[in-house]
Amino acid sequence: MCAVKDAIPNLSPVWTRSTNIIVAKGEGSYLYDIEGNAYLDFTSGIGVTNTGHCHPRVVEAIRKQAGLLLHGQAAIVYHQPMLELVEELKTIVPKSIDGFFFSNSGAEAVEGAIKLARHATKKPNIIVFQGSFHGRTVGTMALTTSKTIYRSGYQPLMPGVAVAPYPYSYRYGWSDEQTSQWCLEELEWLLHSQTAPFETAAILIESVLGEGGYVVPPKSFMQGLREICTKNEILLICDEIQSGFGRTGKWFAFEHFDIVPDIITCAKGLASGMPISGVFSSLEIMKKWIPGSHGGTYGGNAVAAAAATATIQAMRDEKMLENAQERGRQMINGLKSLQKKYAVIGDVRGIGLMIAIEFRDAKRKPDADTTKAVIEACKRRNLLLLNCGTWNNNIRIIPPINVKEKEIEKALAIIEDALKEVAG
Repeated sequence: MCAVKDAIPNLSPVWTRSTNIIVAKGEGSYLYDIEGNAYLDFTSGIGVTNTGHCHPRVVEAIRKQAGLLLHGQAAIVYHQPMLELVEELKTIVPKSIDGFFFSNSGAEAVEGAIKLARHATKKPNIIVFQGSFHGRTVGTMALTTSKTIYRSGYQPLMPGVAVAPYPYSYRYGWSDEQTSQWCLEELEWLLHSQTAPFETAAILIESVLGEGGYVVPPKSFMQGLREICTKNEILLICDEIQSGFGRTGKWFAFEHFDIVPDIITCAKGLASGMPISGVFSSLEIMKKWIPGSHGGTYGGNAVAAAAATATIQAMRDEKMLENAQERGRQMINGLKSLQKKYAVIGDVRGIGLMIAIEFRDAKRKPDADTTKAVIEACKRRNLLLLNCGTWNNNIRIIPPINVKEKEIEKALAIIEDALKEVAG
């Protein structure tokens, strides 16, 4: 194992790291290091391993496909795994979504969605929201506003991007409806002051804000947003990269708001850890995308596509979405009980198993120090958690969506012990 550890200094330091654990294997909700220590993983690889680590059904699909075809380039041949994935996806997306394009990463999916929107509408500009995270490629940096680190030193950024306020009720200190109304009014103002409807191709929004703080928007806001897009002939793109594939207790988070977007981007939980992402829209819109103007060597890889199909089937057959709802309620109820005991917890919010604990100090200022200390205290107790939010003052709770009741109980007990140590 010394040789393995010796390779660590050769890795680029551009990666920031929340731990120095060297993982040997993963199983279910646990990761195991090279010394055999077990860690309860409530990060899911940043919302990727929604079916848990190495779900047997997904592993078997990967093994089987690896012996048949590793790579069939999508511009040269059709291959069976991609076609099977399309058929499986058609059972879970809205009926109006019947066109599918595959890439490798979330950022690639967002780049593809923006290119599609510009071709389909013949309009240049994009509206995004404060706190957004859509990727770190050259194009998606301009769409990402959650932290300056993701764009610092890389300017000039892609032009044609305007930023509207996201309905973050707790931050503003308003009710959901006050926040919703104000944000919709600000969006209308933006369309009159920065980018007119005739030059706005799309509005891009995370159905639940991810890196920016795990904020669930009010239903009235999302419905108002849909109305604004329809009225102004602007395409609505819902970024479901972190919130999709059962994370919120539904296949896609936008389903909670009774809306249907024009374009969906997905990645992360789609294939339980294999690299695949998607841009989904109507064929009517897809047919306006000029052939050959977009593509990719590995998009829709055969092995990754087989893993994605197995992921969807496992989620459905094992009722993982229902489990996400039940275990999510368990987690939120437990955290709200802790909130009553510890004043440093300013807010507990979430939907399904996409949950945040926001820490504030006595003056209601963002408290990143306590957040970091609680995460470190949990790590010493073998519970892995991540922060999020512009001020790094939120802990995000994202276990696999098939997490067990006892594992939630264990995590809550560890978090309480950590709070006693840090804030008791």
